[in-house]
Amino acid sequence: MGKVLIIDDENQLRKLLSRIIGLEGYEVLQADSCKSGMKQLVGADPEVVLCDVCLPDGNGVDLVMEMKKINPLVEIIMLTAHGNIPDGVQAIKNGAFDYITKGDDNNKIIPLLSMAMEKAKAARKVRRLEENTGKRYSFDSILGKSRSLKEVVELAKKVSGTDVPVLLTGETGTGKEVFAQAIHDNSSRRQKSFVAINCSSFTKELLESEMFGHKAGAFTGAVKDKKGLFEEADKGTIFLDEIGEMAFDLQAKLLRILETGEFIKLGDTKLTKVNVRVIAATNRDLQKEIAEEHFREDLFYRLSVFQIHLPPLRERVEDIAGYVNVFVKGFEKKVGKQIQSIEPAYIEALKRHPWKGNVRELRNVVERSMIIVEGNCLTVNDLPVEIQNAQAIQTGEPTFSDFELANMERKHIIKVLQYTAGNKTEAARLMHIGLTTLYRKIEEYDINIENL
Repeated sequence: MGKVLIIDDENQLRKLLSRIIGLEGYEVLQADSCKSGMKQLVGADPEVVLCDVCLPDGNGVDLVMEMKKINPLVEIIMLTAHGNIPDGVQAIKNGAFDYITKGDDNNKIIPLLSMAMEKAKAARKVRRLEENTGKRYSFDSILGKSRSLKEVVELAKKVSGTDVPVLLTGETGTGKEVFAQAIHDNSSRRQKSFVAINCSSFTKELLESEMFGHKAGAFTGAVKDKKGLFEEADKGTIFLDEIGEMAFDLQAKLLRILETGEFIKLGDTKLTKVNVRVIAATNRDLQKEIAEEHFREDLFYRLSVFQIHLPPLRERVEDIAGYVNVFVKGFEKKVGKQIQSIEPAYIEALKRHPWKGNVRELRNVVERSMIIVEGNCLTVNDLPVEIQNAQAIQTGEPTFSDFELANMERKHIIKVLQYTAGNKTEAARLMHIGLTTLYRKIEEYDINIENL
């Protein structure tokens, strides 16, 4: 869910906040001074900071400007004491997201933190898009030689030369954004922006602001006019991932853009006109969503002028070996290891796995294997224990006892945590488990993070 840094020299309050925020699924970092806080900001790169005004080695209000200089995308929430409201106001002028009065606004912490986190993640998404400007994605770069994938690529090539909306369907991790980028980069709009947004990552209000922009004063925190992503994508392409998650009443505004190319920003009274190609994607059954009145039927027909379904990895297992070879080469520098060979049984075990997370999950498994492996050959022993056990069942070999499984899992978790330097969010991603599950396993296996 993201990283939160708490800077406060009151130990009891800091630890209490850490526990409350941690229970919400965030990774929490702590610091008790300006100096240690700045060190954590640089080293851990949190999305949101909760900072006290009065610190032993400086003033939190002044620290806001220093933190923003180092990381302009970090969102900072100030913690003010009674009678220090002017400090909070000045902090906002210095670039803070908002402020909370200690003791009086405890019930506001989590909702405010959630909004700040969403804003920070949206800003980082835009930065990544800007960094990727100029990169080109050809259809030849799409990995896989199975017949089903080749058929999908041919369909995407045909539609890329047109300007019609495209709906990409398929399970999570099948590569919908890669296809969207390839369609854009092989279209007449290739010289203009490709902008992507995940509709499931924002609340309705924030998604509307991100997509369509707002005028200053439209809502609390809207201190200046903001261009939305549709404006950023003018003359180019916008990719709306997880379109099935979009709020029902917001769908009407999207429908209007598809029909007229016009919309009204939040807090505005005049129309904004854009020329944008829309590519949408979903892992949901939109026909079912329509029947349950969660998705507009008229919007569905507008979006699905040309529909492409991406096949899941389990239906094209002949592509797995190629993916593994590419991922191994890509991770060698990152993990500092050279892999000279891959045991055939390793690939066979992967072919039997159901891959609910598809190519994205496979990539994580290979990266995790590269962390675990001791020598220069990937073997079945370097796979997650659940895949190893499934392989043993398939081949008729003895399966691992619960004790062995627990011992192997503990060792794997420790290695992954060492690799991520204790970053639990990254470790959970690599192990394809939830952050709360990782916290539970760390406690269950009595893993001391400080001694890793």
